[in-house]
Amino acid sequence: MKQQEKTYNPPVREFVALHLLDNLGAQRIRLLLQAVEHPQLIFRLERHELESIRGIGPKTADEVLAFNEWGEVDRILDKTERTGAQIMTYWDEDYPRLLREIYDPPLILWIKGDRSVLDTDAISIVGTRRVGKYGRQMAQKFARELVDHDLTIVSGLAFGTDGAAHQATVDAGGKTVAVLGSGIDWIYPSDHKGLAKAIVETGGAVISEFPLGTAPEMGNFPVRNRIVSGMSLGTLVVASGLEGGSMITAKSALDQNREVFVIPHPIGHVNAPGCNSLIKRGMGKLVQNVDDILAEIEVHIAHKNDKGEVEKSPVASQKAWESMEMDEMSTIICEALDEQSLHIDQLAERLEKNTHELMPKLLELEMQGAIRQTAGKNFELL
Repeated sequence: MKQQEKTYNPPVREFVALHLLDNLGAQRIRLLLQAVEHPQLIFRLERHELESIRGIGPKTADEVLAFNEWGEVDRILDKTERTGAQIMTYWDEDYPRLLREIYDPPLILWIKGDRSVLDTDAISIVGTRRVGKYGRQMAQKFARELVDHDLTIVSGLAFGTDGAAHQATVDAGGKTVAVLGSGIDWIYPSDHKGLAKAIVETGGAVISEFPLGTAPEMGNFPVRNRIVSGMSLGTLVVASGLEGGSMITAKSALDQNREVFVIPHPIGHVNAPGCNSLIKRGMGKLVQNVDDILAEIEVHIAHKNDKGEVEKSPVASQKAWESMEMDEMSTIICEALDEQSLHIDQLAERLEKNTHELMPKLLELEMQGAIRQTAGKNFELL
């Protein structure tokens, strides 16, 4: 590598430049970033250095070496500023910690509003555009009550559930983040421009990983949903059919090892199929009040001590079951789960019991508050 001074500026120009290269996707950009001390060094590498990086072939190396569109980069940065936005990169120290943990975090984000809100404890609220009266009331109710517990609300600014959750948060004096499926300069739907402005003015943020001028095309929304779930401790599904964005977001949350919470619906209700299906398949926890959510995420919530320093909630030293009176089988089950969470089949094998023998006892222990069932019929202690 050529000798350079080791004094670097924030690599915003380099990240924008990398996204202008036709032959570079997110995966190849990550490979390049891993190979250098700082992103600014990517465009100072020589051919043999580029081609020695795994996944970077001659064609990609040629494109990096030939890149000379710094004028376009500066035009994008200038337009970003004129739009009232700023850029956050994966390299930045204040990049959201939860988002950094997912499989494919966005490498660049355009932001309007307070960028620090992206790294706060958050719950995403999602659901269909045709949310109905009941679903709308639930979105508003849970948004308000979660705000009362200093949680940020994340959603997608769409009609229906998203809009109801965002607006209820703003009205309650809370902070909310809207994740767009379009460029930061293309608020969609346009009817929510006022809502987007209110989100920013009340200390929240509107964000997008899509370049300026990107239209709200259908294929963008499933992509952005991983950000909605990825920057949240859990996702609350308020109303959903069997298919659609809400189900995609719920699946993303599970893939990211995040909690999924679900509002139950009466049988026959238009929004019952998706929500009730998630509950039935063990892919989400049925919630009836905000405490059902808080019980699952409390250990993950950051708290501040007297000095204003962030520290995690301490994990209780005693498990709930240890203070309960239990019969022999219940005790054996809890002792088995004390080592690790187990799938129902693993538990049955370990205890040499049939699953149908264990299920009634597991249900009883759930009702007592000793254990809980997580996605995929896995069980763990409380």
